[in-house]
Amino acid sequence: MGSIRAAAGWVTGWTAVGMAVLGYHPYAEDGGLYVAEIKHRIDPGLYPWGTEFVAGHLGFAGFTGAMAWAVKTLGMSLDWVLLGVYAVSLWGMLLGVWCIAGRCYGDRRAQIGAVGLVAVWLGVPVGGTSMYLADPYLTARSVAIALTVMGLAAGVWRRWAWAAVAVGMAVAVHPLMGGYGVVELGGLWCVLPRMDSGCPTSQKRDVGHPGLVAAFLLGALVVGWVGQASGAPESEEYVRVAITRYYWFLSAWQWFEWVGLVAPMMILGWFAWRSRIEGEKAIARWAVLVGGAAVLVALLYAREGARVHVVARLQPLRMMQMVYLTMAMVLGATVGRRVLRGVVWRWVVGLGVMAGVMFFVARETYPGSNALELPWVAPRNAWVRAFVWVREHTPRDAVFAIDANYVHWDGEDAQGFRAIAERSVLPDAAKDGGIASIRPELVGAWAAGEKAQAALTKKTDAERVAAVAGMGASWVVLGREGVTGFVCPYENERLRVCRLPVRSRPEPTSQKRDVGHPD
Repeated sequence: MGSIRAAAGWVTGWTAVGMAVLGYHPYAEDGGLYVAEIKHRIDPGLYPWGTEFVAGHLGFAGFTGAMAWAVKTLGMSLDWVLLGVYAVSLWGMLLGVWCIAGRCYGDRRAQIGAVGLVAVWLGVPVGGTSMYLADPYLTARSVAIALTVMGLAAGVWRRWAWAAVAVGMAVAVHPLMGGYGVVELGGLWCVLPRMDSGCPTSQKRDVGHPGLVAAFLLGALVVGWVGQASGAPESEEYVRVAITRYYWFLSAWQWFEWVGLVAPMMILGWFAWRSRIEGEKAIARWAVLVGGAAVLVALLYAREGARVHVVARLQPLRMMQMVYLTMAMVLGATVGRRVLRGVVWRWVVGLGVMAGVMFFVARETYPGSNALELPWVAPRNAWVRAFVWVREHTPRDAVFAIDANYVHWDGEDAQGFRAIAERSVLPDAAKDGGIASIRPELVGAWAAGEKAQAALTKKTDAERVAAVAGMGASWVVLGREGVTGFVCPYENERLRVCRLPVRSRPEPTSQKRDVGHPD
């Protein structure tokens, strides 16, 4: 019982540290996409225009439906439910790391160091995959990763039934990430068959079975080939959208992103072949195996010039997230055992410095927003304040136009308009472009919206009316520097919210429909 209390205490403490360092921005980036769909689940009357960019496009109706159910059943606000599930997801992931480190090392200092470094490094980018060790917002991916890590922890302890249950739940929450969890669990089974379950620090050097490892790699290549060969022909317009997702293609990565791909594999490769701790050796070999399979499949099938982009769309390099997690765990355990040891000030200084660096990086990523955007804290971000005004002062059926690249503007911090304002908006270049890249049937609508809103702030009023009024827009959001004669009932230091003239607004019909959810 004492060990359980100790584990819960350490994991809870590191979860708090991790959130404080990483930050919390529930409406930013992909978090905004999920929140918009959850809100539509709660209130189907929201987003009457362009609903196809809100409802069902993510394909994770189970997650959004469960979140909507929780809000209705618990009688709590969505903001509090998001925060609670997010904190539990981080806690579950770190608990899985604690259990894996306990099996691999059997040393309390190693466990504390492993979980501590993972918690501090949650904001580390995973090479050029456009992913982080953990996101500062809640998505289905957040829950699936926590379940996958817990499943891997059960596998390390040879509790394969529990491992299957956890990974199966991950599949239900996020089919793609859960599917990769199945692959990762299979890889773990391949490298651990001879690990001495009674002695995690065994010196026996025979880890895994070469035949199983070869079969694992061959299976990954065959699945990739079948997926690519079965893909339907793609339109030129879709290919143009797919190519904008540079992180799908290794050939489009920058040199430093390649370093981020190779360096973790080299570090883990050293531990896999040189470590004298059997558990450490095994988990490092597993990570190299999984990362190697992902890279091979990406190099062979996820190519910009391929006939189809089925494999690229599945983003096999997402499995590198577990490689990074393992690297952080192994390095943290090693530092805890060999450097920090039992000296308290070393722990405080060592992890404190790393936490300070990562906190600085997190603040640079979201400079215009509060570090922790908690339900009881008033928003500081000027864009968020404007979006809140829109929610509180404009008709529910209003349709907005905003610069196609607004999420990249200084101080906007990728805060999602739909999620915060609860209003329909024409498709943007970044986040809606990501939706179109996985839902080819939306490419036409996305391209039209992206083109209409390009450089909207720099246009004249006549050009704005010609570009967006015909698509059903009744309001526009402009940067403060934009020159306009429109009536703008709201403005702040960054932007203004303006009505389009009534005579220029036809009734939107082409996209005023609700495609619903795939389930």
